[in-house]
Amino acid sequence: MGSILGDFTRGLDWDHVPAPVLEGVRHHLAVDVFTDQHPQVLASKSLFSKERRRFAGVALDILYDHFLLRHWEQFSDWDKDTFIRTVYQELQSHRALMPDNMAVVTRRMVEHDWFGAYQDLDNIGYALDRVAGRIRFANRFTGIIDEIRANEAELEGHFLAFFPELQAFANRFPESSHQA
Repeated sequence: MGSILGDFTRGLDWDHVPAPVLEGVRHHLAVDVFTDQHPQVLASKSLFSKERRRFAGVALDILYDHFLLRHWEQFSDWDKDTFIRTVYQELQSHRALMPDNMAVVTRRMVEHDWFGAYQDLDNIGYALDRVAGRIRFANRFTGIIDEIRANEAELEGHFLAFFPELQAFANRFPESSHQA
């Protein structure tokens, strides 16, 4: 759960978070730093137009989930559906530890099977447009799926080069955390 909680740290009461969850948050934040600085991710971001590049990190976060699901067997020994069910069960069983905003998001994630939906690129476009609608200022993020489709093969190539390095980094944690 700490790996997802890392996206919801604002306003978190750290005194009531169990140590293993805190370690998961630290892991998540280290992975974020590693990802944001990785040459393959930076190359992916450069494929987006100037007016959308500001949001490329958000788009890649969701798109890379799609590519991971597409190439699951290459990166994991777990059965994909079993893994997704296990993640959903963990989220549901730890709801009491979550800030309210995280509980709402994870409830929606489970109810609407986001990970299952992310296997379809059309659903990635839908998800990204929903994110665009929640941005509090005028933006050009809506329709970013068109740029993704135009560069899909190259984006996928960057992901396939990046992800094994991310796995190696994540598996070395916490030893690797001082590098992040």
